[in-house]
Amino acid sequence: MTANLPAAQSQDSSSRQALVMSTIAFTVCFAVWTIFSIIGVRIKQELGLNETEFGLLVGTPILTGSLVRMALGVWTDRYGGRLVYTMTMLAAAVATFLLAFAHSYEQMLLAALGVGLAGGSFAVGVAYVSRFFPAGKQGTALGIFGVGNVGAAVTKFLAPLVLLAWGWQSVALIWAAALVVMAIVFWFTTDDDPVIRERRAGKAAPARSFWQEFAPLKNLQVWRFAFYYFFTFGAFVALSLWLPRYLIGVYGFGIATAGMIGAAYSIPASIFRAYGGVLSDRIGARTVLYWTFSVCAVATLVLSLPSADYVVRGISGPIPFHVEIGPLAFIAVASVLGFFMSLGKAAVYKHIPVYYPQNVGAVGGVVGMIGGLGGFILPIAFGALNDLTGVWSSCFMLLFLIVVSCLVWMHVTIRRMERAAEVESPSLSYAAE
Repeated sequence: MTANLPAAQSQDSSSRQALVMSTIAFTVCFAVWTIFSIIGVRIKQELGLNETEFGLLVGTPILTGSLVRMALGVWTDRYGGRLVYTMTMLAAAVATFLLAFAHSYEQMLLAALGVGLAGGSFAVGVAYVSRFFPAGKQGTALGIFGVGNVGAAVTKFLAPLVLLAWGWQSVALIWAAALVVMAIVFWFTTDDDPVIRERRAGKAAPARSFWQEFAPLKNLQVWRFAFYYFFTFGAFVALSLWLPRYLIGVYGFGIATAGMIGAAYSIPASIFRAYGGVLSDRIGARTVLYWTFSVCAVATLVLSLPSADYVVRGISGPIPFHVEIGPLAFIAVASVLGFFMSLGKAAVYKHIPVYYPQNVGAVGGVVGMIGGLGGFILPIAFGALNDLTGVWSSCFMLLFLIVVSCLVWMHVTIRRMERAAEVESPSLSYAAE
């Protein structure tokens, strides 16, 4: 037992180092991934873009970061997160550097596709980090890793200052340099995960075929988790990108102020993801998701109320009154929305290593891909709804419909599972669900 102590201490140190460095790297990647939430506003002014074109521009990196997650997750399972993470950051850095030299809308869309590679780092980190921790601690570990979402707040805090001082091109150049530095630091401060080390030592089975990695995707359960993540993560990303534009348009804030307020939304929605992981380990992901969807439904319903003037026919004549969500009330409700989204993100990913321990990369990649697609589709939908309806709060109307759909689907499925469990065995339970 004494002889095993140094090895155990070494493993704990390696696990902590992998988690810490992966979280820092994901923070940098997420800051790059959401870069258009700030520089996109200036680009919109320079190029005279309409709302739909602006939504497409800010959503394009999210599209790439979503689509590559499945492939990156599988490559991480096969080749190891240390290598795949480093290469992903370097590739995204090249695209971000080239963005600074784009002049037309088409060139910016092309560069944005490459910038989106930074968002694919999430699938890499999930598969990499989960291999260092036992099942009982994976929810907490992945919740801590997910705190890297705070990178969106980093961009909203710092990018406006750089943009106002030196222009949006400087933002792209500095963010690209940060990615390169992070990739180098990550490579030299982390180790290969335990599975990769055992494979190299001949103590573990070789990697499965490419198609075997995707076998679990035939289960509807995987796609249900993906739909949950479409809201908890996709809507979070969409609002991180859209809030500065929303605040400027609705409340007349300047870009720096709008960026700061947007960061105030992003920070709790990122940091408390770790708490969501702890809660999921302690009370179960099912309970956390019920709270998430219920509170988010109420919050989006409140935020979807448009400013309006009403006239009531009173006893002594017409009584006019005005209904509007003021900026302070908006910030408060949006913060509550972000907080519960952060809990929900962690709860969704608690399920994956529990149900699919041998396919975390593939399943986590697909769930992350669908969630990321929400971050791509929703900003475009927000812009299109603005153009079609002329109502700013239409974006929250759409989110209300999505979260109610999540809540109904989850409740119906769980009730069906409970009835089946009662038939098979009264003692059977679904702790993670």
